[in-house]
Amino acid sequence: MTLELIVFIAAILFGALIYWRESHGNKLYRFFNKIMYSKELQMKPTDKTGFVYQQKLLIRIVFIGFLFIIGIVITRFLIPIDIATISIFASMIVGTLIGTYLANFIFKSSEVIEEKSDSIEDMVSDTIEKGKDFIEDLKTKEAEVIEEIKEAPKTNEKSARERLKDKGLL
Repeated sequence: MTLELIVFIAAILFGALIYWRESHGNKLYRFFNKIMYSKELQMKPTDKTGFVYQQKLLIRIVFIGFLFIIGIVITRFLIPIDIATISIFASMIVGTLIGTYLANFIFKSSEVIEEKSDSIEDMVSDTIEKGKDFIEDLKTKEAEVIEEIKEAPKTNEKSARERLKDKGLL
């Protein structure tokens, strides 16, 4: 169980690394695209699609599964110990998929934050100004209430003892 957890976390990091790498350049995908397709069907120079970057879920699963199958076969020939079990294989695929979607979320949110940074700064400064105005209003209202309390003259009222004496209770 511990090995599977370690492999799962490493696969998440690996998926984020693959996604980040393909978002910056997809030369390997272009190479395979040129080999597989005719000139008319090849991807355009402006297309940024990669093995996992800008792909649908099913295609990502196929490419990632194929990548790990090749890795397991190579590992089996190099190391004769049986460490590549089905549970580790499944956790590698799921972790890598989660890593790619996590990286996608991080990239998209950073793009949105960069686009909206000016409007966010304006919103924050407007909010700060409104807060200052609100505090200033509270201070002036508080000062008016204190002045009213000070200005209210006290009438000569009898004390509670004197009122009780007047009623004959004392």
